[in-house]
This record gives sequence, C-alpha cells and structure tokens, in this order.
Amino acid sequence: MFGEVHEQFLKDEDARLIRYLAKHNHWTPFSHPQLQFRIKAPIFVARQWFKHMAGITRNETSRRYVDDEPEFYRLVWRLRAESVKQGSAGVAPYDIRLQADVIYDRVMSECLRAYCDLLELNIAPEQARAVVPQNMMTEWIETASLAAVCRACSLRLDPHAQQETSIVAEKIAAMMSDLFPVSFAALMGASNG
Repeated sequence: MFGEVHEQFLKDEDARLIRYLAKHNHWTPFSHPQLQFRIKAPIFVARQWFKHMAGITRNETSRRYVDDEPEFYRLVWRLRAESVKQGSAGVAPYDIRLQADVIYDRVMSECLRAYCDLLELNIAPEQARAVVPQNMMTEWIETASLAAVCRACSLRLDPHAQQETSIVAEKIAAMMSDLFPVSFAALMGASNG
C-alpha cells in the first residue's frame, strides 16, 4: 500500500491522474497495492466471491483438517423473483418465514447430528464434511490487488447480485473507501474528472 496510504495528501494533479488512469482502463497502477482480508461467510457466499480470481490469492479453512462444530448461517427468507431466473423479490411474509425456519431448523439439526455422529465413528473429517450444507460458515484469508478488489466489489454491489454476497462487498468497499479514497472512487466509477 506504499503511496496509497497517503491518498489524503495527494496533490490535485495526482488525483486527476488517478481518475484518468482508472477511467481509461490503465489497471496496472492499481494492481500493485496489495490488501489482505480475513473473511467469514457462508459457503454459498464464498463460492460466489471466489468466482473473482485474477489478482487474488486465497487460503480457506478446510474441514479436512478442522472438525470443530460447524456454525450455520441464519437466513432471512426472501421470495423468488418472477422477472428473472436468479435473484429474489424481497423478504417473504412472516407466516412463510416461520414455516421456512421450521424446515431449516429441522434440516440443520439433522446435518449437525450426522456430522458429529460420523466423527464419533472415527470417520475422517475430510469425509464427514460431506454432510454439511452450503450455509455452513467458512473463513478465508484473501490477498488481492486494489484493482481486483474493486472489480469484485463492482460486480457484487450491483443491484442484481445476491444480497448475502453484497453484504461482504459492502464491508470491503467501506474499508477500501477509507484506505484508497481517490483510487477506489475512480475505479468504482464514482469520479469522472
């Protein structure tokens, strides 16, 4: 992050140059600053986030080696969107959410019980993990260039992105906005000067 840490001290012409470089797709100056995050999210969010690969290195905690009790993400149920193949149409009515919670709690309880039972049988954690669902929390360390982070945030902050994945992007974007106010705004398209 050499140089970028002091963006608040940039001269006007430096800020204009950064905006120019971003606007005209000169990505290499933005590939040098490297950032590192520790992210915890459900597996289904991690798989969406992991689609962004260029300029990013990750190391995810593996249930192959870790056999502590899984933590499951608690969903706020949304209805299916009618106008698109993917996405959602807003929070489900209260009665439907209650019914979904009953189903969810039953299945999560059974998955957790099955996972623990397999470990009790001395089954290898790398195989016992086969019964845990996509909403199990996972954690990873990610090292990425500023350019890669901005590209991922830009796509995952789109209104059509999955809400749970957008939450991760929002948190990262807030940090980037503080650390790289000029570059981040320029790369995200907020500045056109």
